[in-house]
Amino acid sequence: MQNSNRSNRKTSGKSTGKGKNFGDKPTRSKNESSKSKAPLAKRSQKPAKPVVASNTPKPLKSDDIRLNKYISNSGVCSRREADVYIQSGNVKVNGEVITELGYKVKPGDVVNFDGTTLKPEKKEYILLNKPKNFTTSNDEESSDRNVLELVRAATKSKIQPIGRMDKNTTGLLVFTNDTDMIRKFSLPNQKSPKIYHVSLDRNLKFEDLEKIAGGVTLDNHRLFVDEISYIDNEPKTEIGLKLRTPNVKVVRAIFESFDYNVLRIDRVSFAGLTKKNLPRGNWRFLTEQEIINLKNI
Repeated sequence: MQNSNRSNRKTSGKSTGKGKNFGDKPTRSKNESSKSKAPLAKRSQKPAKPVVASNTPKPLKSDDIRLNKYISNSGVCSRREADVYIQSGNVKVNGEVITELGYKVKPGDVVNFDGTTLKPEKKEYILLNKPKNFTTSNDEESSDRNVLELVRAATKSKIQPIGRMDKNTTGLLVFTNDTDMIRKFSLPNQKSPKIYHVSLDRNLKFEDLEKIAGGVTLDNHRLFVDEISYIDNEPKTEIGLKLRTPNVKVVRAIFESFDYNVLRIDRVSFAGLTKKNLPRGNWRFLTEQEIINLKNI
């Protein structure tokens, strides 16, 4: 995998179009320390009892795993969907049908899911800076190339992209075999922030920018915009937009509702992840901390 310089373009500003970076810098605070005199210890009349080390071994951490998580780790479905299969009697452990949701699988157990023996695989999390002319669609009749071609060398696991992205949209796309995470980021109420760099066919009027900042109605649904601004040192056709919706199509629909043609959409930030040191068309594995951050959103 190759590294490169961060993206040259940066989305910034409030809805007023004046300069302000998306995201605030953390502030530091100083903790004042206070000194206090320790009280004098009283002299004991009796000798202290010797400390005797306990020979009782500490209990070892169990390797048992809940059945629904075991199924999810195998990549066939999410934990919630696994619960449905378990209650329906479609899951066997060591040949015995299990319908108890809290059942735990032990190391060496053989789990059969709907007629297939499962083999849990390691969870993989990959970030791609998607180029143009690649789609997330699985339509076999389509002549477009699929984004999975770009991350094929990363892992042998059966990974999927989180969310959809058309062939003309570029930028950050996360892949994983963690079905719970895929489902989480696909929910309509998912509120992780995404930042887009949008290029229009003509200058965005300031009054239209203000209207978009106040929220827009699309298909009888009210959509709230976190931030929108002109991009510093760029023409007024270059716009920074911060949203929390998981649907990329909404970005295009916002500007088209004001009679602007969208020439380009580039996702420069996804749930706190950025394109730093990630050239177009390249990928990298997420760090442990980045994975934790995604799970805690």
